[in-house]
Amino acid sequence: MNRASCRWLTGARLLLALVLAGPVAAQPQRVDVESNGQGEAITIQASADVQADPRTVWDVITDYDHLARFIPFMRSSRVVQRDADRLIVEQAGELGIVFFKQSVAVRLAVVETAPTRVAARAIGGNIKEMEGLYTVEQLPSGYTRLSYSGRVLPDFAVPPVIGRIALRSVMERQFDAMVSEIASRERERTQLQR
Repeated sequence: MNRASCRWLTGARLLLALVLAGPVAAQPQRVDVESNGQGEAITIQASADVQADPRTVWDVITDYDHLARFIPFMRSSRVVQRDADRLIVEQAGELGIVFFKQSVAVRLAVVETAPTRVAARAIGGNIKEMEGLYTVEQLPSGYTRLSYSGRVLPDFAVPPVIGRIALRSVMERQFDAMVSEIASRERERTQLQR
């Protein structure tokens, strides 16, 4: 067999392997997390473009009773009341880096606007004020953008710089874990469709 035939055969095998393997699902194209301090409050902005069906993204961000299974620093999460698109969710976890550690418990009033928006605000726990918003947007590229914006005012003493660093670190790891869970579920979904 000559070199040209060998290269063509190798290329054909590679193409066949890629086709049989199916699409690589839900790999993040970009993950961005920013945090800022506004007085005692800390604001967070995060986004990721993922190659996943928007329904998969929605299913992950609204899986309140199982979030603690895949979200770092979250010990528990459960729906305690549901009335159509309005829920009460209780969550507990930990905020911390290096020598600063703080247990966090929060009771959230959640409003879902399926399949694009989840808004939450603290109504109890050791968080004085908290507002958060997840949005799910299908992009022309075929990717789905998951965005989060939030503002947190703890009801406990947080060293100004360390608090912002700790919250950013926790949020980055949690958001990365959310994107990884989306990837895992999207792979399962696409395999089931074959």
